[in-house]
Amino acid sequence: MLKPLLITSLQNPRVKAVVGLRQRSDRDEHGEMIIEGYRELKRALDNKHLPKALFICPDFFMGTNEPALIEQCRQAGAELFECTMPVFEKISYRDRPEGLLAIAPQVRWSLSDLVLPANPLLVVAEAIEKPGNLGTILRSADAAGVHAVIICDRCTDINNPNVVRASTGTLFAIPVVEATSDEVLAWLHKNNIQILAATPHTEFEYYAVDLKKGTALVVGTEQYGLTDKWMNAADLKVRIPMLGQADSLNVAAATTILLYEAVRQRRVQ
Repeated sequence: MLKPLLITSLQNPRVKAVVGLRQRSDRDEHGEMIIEGYRELKRALDNKHLPKALFICPDFFMGTNEPALIEQCRQAGAELFECTMPVFEKISYRDRPEGLLAIAPQVRWSLSDLVLPANPLLVVAEAIEKPGNLGTILRSADAAGVHAVIICDRCTDINNPNVVRASTGTLFAIPVVEATSDEVLAWLHKNNIQILAATPHTEFEYYAVDLKKGTALVVGTEQYGLTDKWMNAADLKVRIPMLGQADSLNVAAATTILLYEAVRQRRVQ
């Protein structure tokens, strides 16, 4: 078995190429993304999202399972590179590197790719700005068994390394689509999927509506919430009771509450 090519220079062109992928323009130009960390890489592999290249630094390994994962990457056709600690610190975007960083094709789904069951549960996220919030929404969506997450009028790139990290790799576990609001609205209407929007300006609390039928839970920007386009299109408007001084929840926290109400209703016999 051939040993990975050793990279010792910070000026190596491959090092510069990896660092460049932190920028959205570079990711889009090359159609590539960064997957860093054991858990994230394992979830990518488990869901057949295969790396093209893998950079390793055994000095940063945190356990004993890394060799098996590296072998999976090798068998999947990834080109392997071993890095010195300074080189890996250069390409890593984490404060505490784990010694595994892969380059893979970007996540790309379209609405036409989706194959949904009867009465699907979807999340539609409009113009979410913070990678951490988007990643957490993906993590909650995976945990709640959501059938797809649809990103409208994106502000945050779903292939951002921080989205991958915040989602703990669940970005690869469910379909994640990017489209315009107009495209998504037309698609939801065509498929008879009801639109649920959260707003303080309604008398209905979130547990008082029927979420057993096909439902798209739509959430908006952290600062301003949903635009009028989505509020006007909503079939259901609900509020989450706020009993303290805060007048709203973090968008990811609100999404999680609403998703688990749908889970609760769908598990009732």
